[in-house]
Amino acid sequence: MVFSVVALTIVLLKLWQFSSLRAESLKTSQLALDDWRNGAREESLQKLDEKRPIDALVAYSMRSVLEAKSNVELIREEVERRAMNQLSQFRSFLRPLEIIATLSPLLGLLGTVLGMITAFQQMEGAGSQVDPSVLSGGIWQALLTTAVGLAVAIPVVTLQSWLERKVERIAHNMNDAVTQVFTSKEAKELVEKAAKEMLHAA
Repeated sequence: MVFSVVALTIVLLKLWQFSSLRAESLKTSQLALDDWRNGAREESLQKLDEKRPIDALVAYSMRSVLEAKSNVELIREEVERRAMNQLSQFRSFLRPLEIIATLSPLLGLLGTVLGMITAFQQMEGAGSQVDPSVLSGGIWQALLTTAVGLAVAIPVVTLQSWLERKVERIAHNMNDAVTQVFTSKEAKELVEKAAKEMLHAA
């Protein structure tokens, strides 16, 4: 019962997190990237909602490329660091769900074993005058604990897998959006500029 309440709380918390941040949404970032590829740099930045994790990464990437304060590799490393920080927040509390999914059936099995032990102890105490209802009652209680454990574990495993898939989609969308920034004309010019500076320094 405690596990089911904890699992439900975590799932609701994660759903609120994904929903409030619109974490998977590519609507505004895609509009901004369309403008970016068409040369409308300022307009592209204005369309981004930096409260959204993907938009925030795209905006940082665009500004860094436009300002050209460092080479592309350094910018990408910083973008990757920021993306990892965002993804770690989305992965938070998924580990407890995994633990609950693992422990629930095991605790149910433990309850089954203890119930069977109790049933056989009662049967031994009854001697030759064994009441079948005593044995069946103990077995019924033992099997019930297994059923409860599985009833908790099955939906938790399903929800955990679904939430992990959402995080994977967010990671994919982040990578795709940022890659579009770094394959733009400005990013290529920044690479060429850095290469020329290295040659000049040499």
